[in-house]
Amino acid sequence: MITTGITPSFVRGAAELETTARGLRPHRLPTWVRTRFPDPQLLMAEGQPSGVRLVLTTTAEVLEVVVHPSRVVYRGADRPRGSLDLVVDGELLQSDELTGGSYTEVDMSTGAGSLVDGPSHVGVFRGLPAGPKVVEIWLPHNESVELVELRTDAPVLPHRSDKPVWLHHGSSISHGSNAATPSQIWPAVAARAGGVELHNLGLGGSALVDPLTAQVMRDSPADFISVKLGINVVNMDSMRLRSFVPAVHGFLDTIREGHPETPLVLISPIFCGIHEDTPGPGAFDPASFGADQVKFIATGSPDGVAAGQLTLRVIREALASLVSRRAEDPNLHYLDGLSLYGAADAESHPLPDALHPDTVSHRLIGERFAEYAFADEGPFGQVNAAETVS
Repeated sequence: MITTGITPSFVRGAAELETTARGLRPHRLPTWVRTRFPDPQLLMAEGQPSGVRLVLTTTAEVLEVVVHPSRVVYRGADRPRGSLDLVVDGELLQSDELTGGSYTEVDMSTGAGSLVDGPSHVGVFRGLPAGPKVVEIWLPHNESVELVELRTDAPVLPHRSDKPVWLHHGSSISHGSNAATPSQIWPAVAARAGGVELHNLGLGGSALVDPLTAQVMRDSPADFISVKLGINVVNMDSMRLRSFVPAVHGFLDTIREGHPETPLVLISPIFCGIHEDTPGPGAFDPASFGADQVKFIATGSPDGVAAGQLTLRVIREALASLVSRRAEDPNLHYLDGLSLYGAADAESHPLPDALHPDTVSHRLIGERFAEYAFADEGPFGQVNAAETVS
C-alpha cells in the first residue's frame, strides 16, 4: 500500500485547515471569527466538517483513510456515530461508520462534561471500480476529525474541479442533523443534482443572523448563494420581530458587498410543528430522556407573538415581505421553506425528534431545492448553464 500525507490540495469545502500533532483539522469558519467570538456551540458546529470532503483522482481499487474523530456525547441519549462516505464519479458507493476517537460526555441535567480519549479510526474501502476515477471521501457532518493519511494500492493525485461553487448558510438542518451519513445531508443531495461544488456553512444552533457569518460569506468565492434563516432565532428566542427584520437586511447587505450581483436565495424555515405558532425557547423534552429518541419541545406561549416574539409562521411572512421590499435587487429570490418540507410531509415523514428531518426527508428537501434552484428558469439555472458551457 502507498501512504500519502493529506495536504490542503486534497481538501474541498473548508475555510481553513489547522495543523495538529496528528495531521490537519478542517474548520468551516476562519481563525478571526473563532478568536473574536469563541462561543462553544459555534465552535463545535464549525469544527464538524459538514460538506467537507477529500477529492482525488486515482486508479486505486483499495483505499484507506486514517482520521481521529472528536465528538460530544450526551449521557442518556444514544446518538449515532458519524461516517465517512465514498463517492466515486458522483455516486455514493460505500459508507464507513467511525469508531474510536476522543469524546466529551455531557450530563444534560447539569451541563458537566468529561473527556475520554481513544484510538484513531481507519476507514477501509475495497472494491472501487477499476480504471481512472474521481474519488470523494465525505467527512462526517456530526463529528470533528483530524486528517492523518491516505493508504492506497495505486498513486493518488488531488483533483481540481471547474464546477461552479454554491455557498449555503443555514441551521442544524442544513448542517445535516439526523441524516444518516455526510453525503446524504440535503445540501449535498442538492449539490450533486445541480452539478455544483458545495461550500456548506450550515451551522447547528448558530444560524442567528450573525454579522460575522455574513462577513465570511461576503469574502468567500461563490457563483451562487443561499441563506436559510429562522428556526434557530425562534428556538433560542434570540430576537423580536423589530430586531430580526433589520438584522436580515444588514446580513444581506454585507453579503452584497462582496457579491453584488450573484444570484442569492433567501429561504424561510421548513415546517416544524412545535414552533409553527409557539415561540421559543426550545428545549429537550425531559419525558424523552432515556428513550430511543430524545425530542424537543417549545416552551414559549403563543400569546408572546403580540409582543413581537417570533414563530416560524411570523418569520415566513416577514422574510417574504422583506424580499419584496428589496425589489432593486433583481438577483435576490425568496423561497418558502414549506415548499421544501410542509405540513403534509410531516404527516408522511415526521421529524424524528420534532425538530430535524430524517435521511429520507433530507433527500426530499435536497431534490426539491435542486428542482427549484437549478432548473433552466430557476435562480441558479442560467449561471449554472453559463458556467457549464464555458
